[in-house]
Amino acid sequence: MTATDTLVPPTTDSDRAAATRPGRHPSTTRRLLGTELRLLTRDTITFTFVLAFPVISMLIIGGVFGTEPDEAFPVNPSHWYVASYFTVVIGSTGLIMLPVHMASYRERGVLRRFAASGFPRWSFALAELAIGLGAIAVAGPLLLAIAAPVYGIPDIEDPLRVVAGVVAGSVAFISIGVLLGSVLPSARAAQSVGLMLFFPSFLLGVGGPPPAVMSEPLREVAERLPLALATDAIREPWLGIGDGTGPLIAISVVAVVATALAARRTALS
Repeated sequence: MTATDTLVPPTTDSDRAAATRPGRHPSTTRRLLGTELRLLTRDTITFTFVLAFPVISMLIIGGVFGTEPDEAFPVNPSHWYVASYFTVVIGSTGLIMLPVHMASYRERGVLRRFAASGFPRWSFALAELAIGLGAIAVAGPLLLAIAAPVYGIPDIEDPLRVVAGVVAGSVAFISIGVLLGSVLPSARAAQSVGLMLFFPSFLLGVGGPPPAVMSEPLREVAERLPLALATDAIREPWLGIGDGTGPLIAISVVAVVATALAARRTALS
């Protein structure tokens, strides 16, 4: 018997009837969320990547350019990367963790078994949203806690806009992750596609060289990447180098479109 066999309840007519009663939707969704949390904690490789990669990368790159503003950096370069790397957590959750997690379910037929157990059609997408937000809520503060004694945490100039950027970026990339996981045929395919999407976005839009030192073609590409839009929506109001309105609107549009597509694709049937 596998872990999934234990966690997914047996299918009976009474189970399906109970799960479809309006009053039972919250309880069935909580059951699904609890199951998802237990299964995710056993997927140590992808979860560790979300926790460890942004922290290690931030510690390395954050000290490369020193602490004095210059032509490339309008603020302390270390603070530039601390503010930027919060978005790496969001990107790794949406482009790597969730697609691999979901595609492995599809590959093993777990989604069909959830459906047969009577969970509402919308409950799995809602559970994945909660799982993604939970991972970001853990990994993001962990990154800041480690950055604090090493580089310090820059003061947040506009907290409301930063929170708006974090929420919009998180919803956008979680929805993209759910969408990828719903169309890719296997965990290996999801991992390959996720890494191919993540690393160019990471190097050009967040964790690589500052835009000021890029060539014009690379800068134009970088500015249009969803991960770069999410980063600008967070970093600009955080560091006081802009209000982030344009990037916030753009990543909010991405979030709406990706959520609509993910909701349409994701169904327990």
